[in-house]
Amino acid sequence: MSRRLKILFADDDLKYSLVLKKFLEKEGYEVTYTGNGTMALEQFPVIKPDLVLLDINMPGLNGFEVAEKIRETDKQVLLFFLSDRSDKNDRLKGFSLKGNDYIAKPFYPEELIARIQERFELFETEEIEQECYTFGNTVFNYSINEIRTGNNKTLITSRQAEILRILARNLNLTVDRDLILTAIWGSASYANSLALNVQISYLRKALANDPTVSIASLSKKGYLLKG
Repeated sequence: MSRRLKILFADDDLKYSLVLKKFLEKEGYEVTYTGNGTMALEQFPVIKPDLVLLDINMPGLNGFEVAEKIRETDKQVLLFFLSDRSDKNDRLKGFSLKGNDYIAKPFYPEELIARIQERFELFETEEIEQECYTFGNTVFNYSINEIRTGNNKTLITSRQAEILRILARNLNLTVDRDLILTAIWGSASYANSLALNVQISYLRKALANDPTVSIASLSKKGYLLKG
């Protein structure tokens, strides 16, 4: 890595947390620990972490409340929930708050490290060649499925990235609908056509931060990425 990744870690279980903190630091991460959600929020703008690890059950503000407040000002920082609450509704709540991962306790520290590395490995490896496209005020990084407009960053699915890549390679040109369907799904069936409609709607939302960019639908022809 060109620099040490900074982690803000909030959990009220002091003994467990100090063990995990030491493990993370041995892996080369810079870790700031707080014992409750209120302290975590206070430290967040000071530390400016790359990753926030949040226990859910904490005194004062719980992990969900902390995540909600962080997302009001920062859409980019990674949020991992660490919790012994493994109920489906809790997981859905975590992801509805734009959490990037939800790890049920107990877990092995090595599992957490693996998940962190998976998120950051593309940024840590300088040799990786990034495939990027620029249109309007937006940069689309196909290599990491990322759309960035100014300070706004949106991650899209691999399938959406494949569609946007085709459109970006033909910027301001009409791309035949059947060409996209065959390239992505292998056939231009009715079911695949409906799926393409859904994916295009998601892409439009992902590009909404840039008013200079749009995806136009041309009846019986295809799609046109304008930018």
